[in-house]
Amino acid sequence: MCVIFDDDSRIYIHEKILAEYNLKEGINVPEEAVEEIVAANDYRRARERALYLLDVRDYSFVELYQKLEKNYDEDICIKVCKNMAELRLINDRRYAEMRARELFEVKRVGMFKAKQELKRRGLSDNIIEEAVAPYADEEECFSRLEELVERKYERYLTDEKGVKKVKNALLRQGYRYAEINAVLDLYDLDFEE
Repeated sequence: MCVIFDDDSRIYIHEKILAEYNLKEGINVPEEAVEEIVAANDYRRARERALYLLDVRDYSFVELYQKLEKNYDEDICIKVCKNMAELRLINDRRYAEMRARELFEVKRVGMFKAKQELKRRGLSDNIIEEAVAPYADEEECFSRLEELVERKYERYLTDEKGVKKVKNALLRQGYRYAEINAVLDLYDLDFEE
């Protein structure tokens, strides 16, 4: 609904907010009440936007806040994010565990890259450590890296230039030199004649 003021300025208010504040045509509304009504309307819009975003995929608290911050005031964004957390629609621990599983099991990244990615999504260090803990076993890390090299990079291990490219690619994926060299030692990479 469009609300028109005496000075011909206009704002659009949802009908539920109009009903909540008993707003009808021709009534006088004090200026401080207008601010409260506009804030209530913005909160409702931000909450609807958050629900829409969460319907598509999961978000961390910080990610959702950043999405909402583009269109709404800081206090409204925080209030909406807290409401979503209370409703358990956002949960940083659950989100971190899901992302860690995706990073390690699907994308096959190393520990450094996984932690970096989770940090980029606004998760705290202790939540990140909890999420990556199941994937910290060195034997599992070695087997994940070995499988990745076998599946994706083995064909490049024919000369020194190819080995260097593979090492650089694995470094970018978050693996350490020691891990990379341990896996590549399984291949006969003696190119000198």
